[in-house]
Order: sequence, then C-alpha cells, then structure tokens
Amino acid sequence: MTRIRLRRHDLNLHPESNRVIIRPFIPGDTQRITTVIGRALALSEDEVETELAGVKSEFHDRHFDIDGLLLQHFNKVSAHVFTQRNLSVSRRLLIGALFSGEYALESAALFNPSIVPHPSQDNLSEGALRFIMSLRATGEGHISSIEFRSGQILADGGIHLDPVSRFTTVPEIMPNPSYEKESFETKLHEMGFENGWTTGLLEPLEEHFTRSDLRKSMRAVRQQSRNPSRDLLRTLECALWLADSNYELRFPEKLAVSERIIFPVSPNESNGIEDARFVRFVEEDGSVIYRATYTAYNGKAILPQMIETEDFLSFRVLTLNGSAVQNKGMALFPRRVQGSYVMLSRQDDENLLIMFANDPHHWNDPQVLLRPAEMWECVKIGNCGSPMETEEGWLVLTHGVGPMRKYCIGAALLDLEDPTRVIGRLRQPLLSPEGNEREGYVPNVVYSCGGLIHGRTLVLPYAMSDKASAVVSVSLDELLVELKAGV
Repeated sequence: MTRIRLRRHDLNLHPESNRVIIRPFIPGDTQRITTVIGRALALSEDEVETELAGVKSEFHDRHFDIDGLLLQHFNKVSAHVFTQRNLSVSRRLLIGALFSGEYALESAALFNPSIVPHPSQDNLSEGALRFIMSLRATGEGHISSIEFRSGQILADGGIHLDPVSRFTTVPEIMPNPSYEKESFETKLHEMGFENGWTTGLLEPLEEHFTRSDLRKSMRAVRQQSRNPSRDLLRTLECALWLADSNYELRFPEKLAVSERIIFPVSPNESNGIEDARFVRFVEEDGSVIYRATYTAYNGKAILPQMIETEDFLSFRVLTLNGSAVQNKGMALFPRRVQGSYVMLSRQDDENLLIMFANDPHHWNDPQVLLRPAEMWECVKIGNCGSPMETEEGWLVLTHGVGPMRKYCIGAALLDLEDPTRVIGRLRQPLLSPEGNEREGYVPNVVYSCGGLIHGRTLVLPYAMSDKASAVVSVSLDELLVELKAGV
C-alpha cells in the first residue's frame, strides 16, 4: 500500500433482496400460453374477482401502480386470447398476473459504483455537494441493471446517503425515438451492410429520423421487391436490431433517485447492463450533459454503449461506432482536450489505451497509454472511471490485476494539454482488498467505475469482491505528491 492515508466511511451498500420489479413471465411455447389463458377464461367472474383480490393483497404494497404493470403484460399475450367476448378489467389483470413475476434486482450483488455531482445543487449547507451514485445491481440469472443512490458530501468531508426506498420502478420506454442518419448509416456499414439495400433504405430519411420513419422506409423497400433476397431481409432485420439498440427512457419526476432502475431493454443487453461509468461532461459552450459508457451483454458477446442524460429522468441509450469500439472499460474525459473528445479504453485486455475523436459516438485509432509496470498489475490494467481534472494534471484511477487474480486500485497522472503524456504514477496500490473485502462472488477484488473530487478530497466509492460497495476518501494533495514521486 502507499503511504497515503485513507478515510474509510461508515457507509456500506449491501444487496437487498426485497427491492423487486415485475417482469414478464411468458413461456416461449405458444401452446402453453393459450393453455394458461384458457384456464383463466374458464373462471366465473366471481372466481376472477376472488383470485385477483388474493394477488393484490399479497403484492399491491410491494409496487407502484401494479394494475398498470399487469395490464401491460396482458397486452403482450392478448393476441393469444381465443374469445370474441369482451373481457372485464379484472380478468385482464388476472391474466396479466399469470404472465408476470417478481425479479429481485440486487439479490446477488450491488457493486461497481461511479459518482458524479447531482444536477441540482440547491438548498445545501455551505461547503456541501449533492451527488448521484450509480451501481451495478445483479440478480437471478446474473442479469445486471443500473441503480442509483443520492446523498451529500458535507463540508467536513463526511458523507450522508439519502434514505433508500424499498420501491423500484423501471422507466417508460419511449415508443418513437429519434436517430441521427449519419451515425446510423456508419454503424450499418460497420456491421457489414454497405450495400444497395442500405442506401435505398436510408436515402428517403431526413438527417434526424424517428423509428416510425424507419419502419415506413422499410415497408417501401420491402414492397419494391416481389421476391426479397436473403441479403435484403438480413439488411432490414439488422437495421431494426440497430434501431432497437438505440432507445429513449423516461422516469416520472415524482420518483426518488433510489427508485429509478435502468433494466435491460434491447436484445444486445438481454443478459445485462454492466459497469456504467458516469461522467459530468461540460461542452465548450458551457452546456452540461451526463454521459456513461457501459457494457451490453447478451450472454454470448459484449458491446460497449453510451447513455446520455441531463437530469437523470430522461435517458438516451446509444450504440457507439468505430473500429475501437470493443472490449470493456471505456471511460470518457469530462471535457474536450485541444478541441477533441478523449476516451480511455482497453482493446487488448492487457494495457490501458487512449483515443481521440471529433464525435463522442465514433472512436478509432487507440494508442497505448499505460502498460503493466508493477507486480500488483502484472497481468493487466484498466481504468476505474473517467479521469478527473486537477491543477497538476488529469487524475486517472486504474485497476491492476496481479498474482492470484487479485484486483487493486492504483492511480496515474496525465498532462492536462497532452493526456498521452504520463507525468505521475503510483508504484504501490492506493487501495487493496483487505479482511472481509476479500470475500464475495469474485474474491480478492476492489474495483470502481469512477470517483469524484470535492475541494481537496478525492471521494472514491468502490466494490468489494463483486458483492457490495463501500466508500473511502483521500487527501488530493497527498495523492498528487505521491503520484509525482512515483514517475
């Protein structure tokens, strides 16, 4: 360990099994769906009311608007209802309940946190800062989603976490999101669809188009071919897949921060949204947007993606373009450097790389920034979130993997004007797994997806062995002295 003193806060975030959402529970076999619906249709109206009352008595207090969720799930199977008679609302709700199930979001783990200033800093005591912390929550089937917490860093360096609601709510998925034509076309070409069908599909569309515009163009292209080729069908299928991978979400304003859950939506993240690295990004005109890179996982392959929000209520989820969009651990700098967007990345699963772009959604040409240098990072290194700006340089938190797959957190310092130049580096870990931190789903790991500088203090939330999370604070001045001594 370094000589830097760590302040360990009495703040541990452990997974809670009682934080649940309602998900569809629909068999893949059509015959089973119709069989279950048939049993519900065979009930008398009195029997329906009795059964529904039992469901509501048991589950109503565990969810906001349970009726709305059950009706949504009824609508997912309504095409299989084989009767012409109108169904009562109660019978629809009961059928919806038959095709629903609770999912405990964080029953397995609550880990890999990142922390950013809250969009609202009103009504705070002097010297305090309100923050939002994102966390990776993992439940049954190892499916990961994003949860949020809020709190304050107090003037004396103490950290206060706002009460955590036991209720959780997934956002509304906006039905007709918009897309940027140039980025959409670029991504299709990268996927191998640089052909006449792609040209014909996109040519009628405006520079910014909606999902309904895309579907209209798809129907037109499809109708132009009496005997559609396999290439045409594959092009249309992948264009729709790409559209589904770029979506928009919206939470009601009344929800507390801890009640907002981003659960996998698109097919390419069906097995999880992993390790979101949030950063407060300030554009050259002073406008602020929060961005997060994350890893989408479908059970077989990973795909780096980006989330954008201004208020943590409305979110845009976007695919990233370019040959460098691969592997895990992409982390965006909080502002442009010399007019360029800058990103840390890890293309080779060993070294920490850096790349520059004119567009935050398009990345190519990475170059090696840091290679493993010490035994505690001998196997591989990566970042622990977005760089943080200090007067001495860009502070980069790193993770290093050493003997016995032990993960430690280190740090490096990059030149402010030329971040390809390393001007400081810790020779020893800043934080290593100790005591109970070593025990968990993946033992001997400490890991973070982003820290925050407040005044002269680095606040570092971190995960303990892929199970739970904690927070330490570090004197920024002590850290900078140690960094510069380690070059």
